[in-house]
Amino acid sequence: MGRGKLRIHLGAAPGVGKTYAMLAEAHRRAGRGTDVVAGLVEHHGRPRTEALLDGLERIPRREREYRGRVFTELDLAAVLRRRPAVVLVDELAHTNVPGPGNTKRWQDVEELLRAGIDVISTLNIQHLESLGDVVESITGVRQRETVPDEVVRRADEIELVDMSPHALRRRMAHGNIYGSGTVDAALSNYFRPGNLTALRELALLWTADRADEYLRQYRSEHRIRSTWQARERIVVGLTGGPEGSTLIRRAARLAAKGAGGEVLAVYVSRSDGLTSASPKELEAQRTLVEDLGGTYHHVVGDDIPEALLEFARGVNATQIVLGSSRRKPWQYVLGPGVGTTVARDSGPDLDVHIVTHDRAARGRGLPAARGARLGRSRIVGGWLVGVAGPALLSLLLTGLPTGPGLATDMLLFLSLTVGAALLGGLMPALASAAAGSLLLNYYFTPPRHTWTISDPENLVAIVIFFAVAASVASVVDQAARRTHQAARLRAESEILSYLAGSVLRGESSLEALLERVRETFGMDAVALFERAGGTEPWSRAAGVGDAPPPARPEDAEVDVPVGDHMALALSGRVLPAADRRVLAAFAAQAAVVLDRQRLLGEAERARELDEGNRIRTALLAAVSHDLRTPLAAIKAAVSSLRSEDVAWSAEDEAELLAGVEEGADRLDHLVGNLLDMSRLQTGTVSPLIREADLDEVVPMALGGVPDGSVVMDIPEDLPMVRVDPGLLERSVANLVENAVKYGPPGRPVLVAASALGERVELRVVDRGPGVPDTGKDRIFEPFQRYGDAPRGAGVGLGLAVARGFAEAMGGTLAAEDTPGGGMTMVLALRAAPGRPAAPADLPAGAAP
Repeated sequence: MGRGKLRIHLGAAPGVGKTYAMLAEAHRRAGRGTDVVAGLVEHHGRPRTEALLDGLERIPRREREYRGRVFTELDLAAVLRRRPAVVLVDELAHTNVPGPGNTKRWQDVEELLRAGIDVISTLNIQHLESLGDVVESITGVRQRETVPDEVVRRADEIELVDMSPHALRRRMAHGNIYGSGTVDAALSNYFRPGNLTALRELALLWTADRADEYLRQYRSEHRIRSTWQARERIVVGLTGGPEGSTLIRRAARLAAKGAGGEVLAVYVSRSDGLTSASPKELEAQRTLVEDLGGTYHHVVGDDIPEALLEFARGVNATQIVLGSSRRKPWQYVLGPGVGTTVARDSGPDLDVHIVTHDRAARGRGLPAARGARLGRSRIVGGWLVGVAGPALLSLLLTGLPTGPGLATDMLLFLSLTVGAALLGGLMPALASAAAGSLLLNYYFTPPRHTWTISDPENLVAIVIFFAVAASVASVVDQAARRTHQAARLRAESEILSYLAGSVLRGESSLEALLERVRETFGMDAVALFERAGGTEPWSRAAGVGDAPPPARPEDAEVDVPVGDHMALALSGRVLPAADRRVLAAFAAQAAVVLDRQRLLGEAERARELDEGNRIRTALLAAVSHDLRTPLAAIKAAVSSLRSEDVAWSAEDEAELLAGVEEGADRLDHLVGNLLDMSRLQTGTVSPLIREADLDEVVPMALGGVPDGSVVMDIPEDLPMVRVDPGLLERSVANLVENAVKYGPPGRPVLVAASALGERVELRVVDRGPGVPDTGKDRIFEPFQRYGDAPRGAGVGLGLAVARGFAEAMGGTLAAEDTPGGGMTMVLALRAAPGRPAAPADLPAGAAP
């Protein structure tokens, strides 16, 4: 008896239609004559899902009592006795009621599979054990019921049941998932658009990885080596050189052009461990590729092109990105190179991109002086060729029975002189010419083994040889110098172009510019100093580097003055005079950037002053009208009461006194908001943060609204919050008064609270006209009133004060659309530590 097959309908959230899809699959199989039974199906009272149970045989559930209540579970024994071909078992992650038998439902399913029964089940992506932390960070809810990933990965079939977040929220708003009493709470908490989008992406990515695993397994079993371009998978070949970062970014851009693209960076090292790669560069490139969402791989292979192609085909890659060769032209005599070989052997199923790159590495400065340019090894090699080479050549030629002749001997010695010039420059070449002349005179011109020359023609030949050798050495060295100068000028032009471009781009980061100086010249630290006058002490405006920056310009190895009151100082080594020209350009640019930063600061302060002037202007307008309106009403009522010409009845007097009281209340509210806004603008709000219960603070904020206009839903087990109770009361009062003002008559405002992870959210929900998305941020600005609200509706400070106080307490205040129409203000506050937040569970009857 073989093992049964498991089919899982995977979804991102409750309500996407997993159970419906499972029942539809059952009817499809039953229509083909398969013996299908419903072992346990949770329809949660959804009529359309429940209707699909008709026509299917159902296994009665097993009843179990726990803590005075009766629960129903899958009757595993009954299903095993019935032994159908296929059984439906809903909600794979469910935890069984404590008692005899398995703890988890997936363990029941394992027993059915071992018995040879096929199982069709359902699961939400958030119940995978490996995704628990990720889901909690997204939704604020820790899933208590999970399934080991290995159980799901062993499934024979996984079908993704997908639905867009907006479609799912519409289904919920229409009552197709939960009852009407829990819709608002669900939409406001777990079923937010952002939460659903993130969970949907998790489900899609996990399913794509599972499909990729199936594909690799199939290709391995069938020995398929050709590439199947199911999705773009780009392999980047790294050499450990500085061009690797360029290649990785180019590959990331290629992968971003198509959905589901993947970047794999691979470094191939030889089996003997000998390599010229920079470990520092490789580590930086590994970090870069991982930051861009790719993966890094290290493989071993003596044949680098073959190892690279083997890796690419093994991961079913579609493209390979390589850097253009760093070989010298003459080195192509030794072979075609990695890029050419990979492109030739890749075949029609792999695209190979050869990317040009700049070889400049981090810390590389301008071309150094002549000796530093050639390097110690080249100079030593030049002297060896120039001095030891003629001696060895003389021994070789004198050992021959018959020499090649004086002309040939001179050409051979001349070649050594040219080689010495190419390696070590002019001085080794001149030494080679002198040594060659002497050796030609002593060994190869008659009379031999003497320093005299009997034939004048030989004397002329040796003189001409020395002159030609010296001339060739001079020309070769001059060409090298010109090449060196051209490289320096090119580097200088690139640096000056960068500085000019930074001016045009308006870059204003002084630290970034100083870091560029440090990298360009290979220094340990760079600092910019300034002083008020010629005799004033220096102060450091900015500094960067691995070592502490110098305390004064005089303490650094290099200092470049910028005018009379500024200087750029570099510590690490002494620079040649040729580098100071470019360094002066850097210093001037640093001074410009510092001035720009200060101008930007002054502009920001000017903007703040302008904003303050705007607020003062608006305040004057508010005082001139909105504050005078209640004053005028109070004065009219008091004047009427004091009038002796009219005999007021008790009812009339009560009405006039009520008008006075109402006007005084409005005036007190307006003045309070103005004072609060003034405190916020001047930064004098100092919240006294302590732990408080929302159910104690919120009722105190409802004193200014009519009775029956607000409905509160604040759970008793809600965690405490860290707030300033006074500021919180003012914020909630403004939010509630604003919601009541703009809400329709007869529709009370809902004030509800819930815990989400480490925060507590207070939501003020109205059913008013709402605000378009373009205006949701503007309504929090001072002196903003919705639409065509009359002047007497207030000065437009309530929401601005509420947000200011919320942010002063470390919270946030945002506006959202109310499902079905209206506006919801979401006040998020920090939960008090040490008292765990109540989990924001799904509504009753939900299938989490």
